[in-house]
Amino acid sequence: MEPKSKIAVVTGGSRGLGKDMVLSIAKKGFDVILTYNSQKEEALAVVAEIEQTGRKAAALQLNTAEVSNFDPFLEEVKTVLREKFDTDRFDFLINNAGIGITVPFAEGTEVQFDTLMNVNYKAVYFLSQKSLSIINDGGRIINISTGLARFVTPGFSIYSSMKAAVENLSKYMAKELGARQINVNVVAPGAIETDFNGGAVRDNAEMNKHISNVIALGRVGRPDDIGSVVAFLCTDDAKWINAQRIEVSGGQNL
Repeated sequence: MEPKSKIAVVTGGSRGLGKDMVLSIAKKGFDVILTYNSQKEEALAVVAEIEQTGRKAAALQLNTAEVSNFDPFLEEVKTVLREKFDTDRFDFLINNAGIGITVPFAEGTEVQFDTLMNVNYKAVYFLSQKSLSIINDGGRIINISTGLARFVTPGFSIYSSMKAAVENLSKYMAKELGARQINVNVVAPGAIETDFNGGAVRDNAEMNKHISNVIALGRVGRPDDIGSVVAFLCTDDAKWINAQRIEVSGGQNL
């Protein structure tokens, strides 16, 4: 009997970087459960695209801003695993869902701080924690950070500090989950052309040119520059990579 495919759960997998992660993971021969917040039709289109390749996929709604959503969400995951994938566990958790707010340090509000903390940091901590009972030993957790945790661009003090917290958390996760042979790594994209943060990098030609000038490879990133790296970290080729921050930025702000 053919062995079951490994399964990835990707938050925020209906568009942007998450969509390319999902498609890249499927190309590696893995099945996927992706989450969406509000764009159900987009998510179902991604599922259909994956299924055309022969892999299995499912989409579930999840608002990562509220930790109280995680227990019922994981019950849904268990049901989907049982009914669609004929198993009770998954292998890879990719904490990709995130939001950005650009605001000068002197003007940041508590509401903005809490909004970004809940989605970009608290959700990573508690969704990972609550998933431990249904993620396989030998699995992988991949947390998405940002190049802004290394270099500074004014306006991102809240966003980047939450991502820096995720990077430090990831090392603790790797250390404490090592007994279960679960690898935990961080992928930190540089500036990418997506609709993230209002599509600023993609749609603002002046900003695009400015950023391209500080990237060694001379262009801003595309979603397919990131998804393939996340997919690689799910493979056996990456089995000895652990507790690492991998920046995928083309050499930005060197």
